[in-house]
Amino acid sequence: MPDCASVTVVQNWLAETRDSYDTVAESYADRLRDSIGKSPSLRMTLGLFAELAGTGGPVADVGCGTGHVTAHLHGLGLDAFGIDLSPGMIEVARRDHPGLRFLVGSMTALPLPDASLAGLLAWWSLIHVPDDQVPVALGQFRRVLRPGAPVAIGFHVGAFSQRKTQGYGGHPMRVDVHRRQPGQVSGWLREAGFTVEAEWVEELDSEVPQAVVYARRPVS
Repeated sequence: MPDCASVTVVQNWLAETRDSYDTVAESYADRLRDSIGKSPSLRMTLGLFAELAGTGGPVADVGCGTGHVTAHLHGLGLDAFGIDLSPGMIEVARRDHPGLRFLVGSMTALPLPDASLAGLLAWWSLIHVPDDQVPVALGQFRRVLRPGAPVAIGFHVGAFSQRKTQGYGGHPMRVDVHRRQPGQVSGWLREAGFTVEAEWVEELDSEVPQAVVYARRPVS
């Protein structure tokens, strides 16, 4: 059984992340509402994920925020739905995208049956998960994916963490943002039982490069 100290640490980062995004939900939606339309690279990477996932079943956008990526995946023909830790974000997602399904839940304890998904997207949502909890989240991802189904993880590239105390719209936040190397994320995926298929890195000369790692739950 986990000791009380480790349980408290997990509860703290989950609570801080949930409360912070509850606070900024409206401003977050305003800022990111048109972000995909303005970014050819985002459309390309999401299009690749949609092609990998196909239309053979439900696809989860884990850490969906206010639902703009979930809606884009739905527009690409996927049976997409969203999950987010923040009830405030989910409230805005349901308001802005009333035809889609959104659930409140944690990626470390996904409220989904085993082998129920044809694909899973974690789009700049694993960035708030501490290193020691990433294997827990990836284990959940593997559990809910069908054999052969893909997962795509987007994140900031770097090798350090920083505390975010102010966010969208100038509202106060209390979250840690973890920047990671693609090889580190790929290594975690392999340890969780995935087959890594590709690492995509862009904006290499920018202050914060971005990356996406694509992997797949093996068929056997």
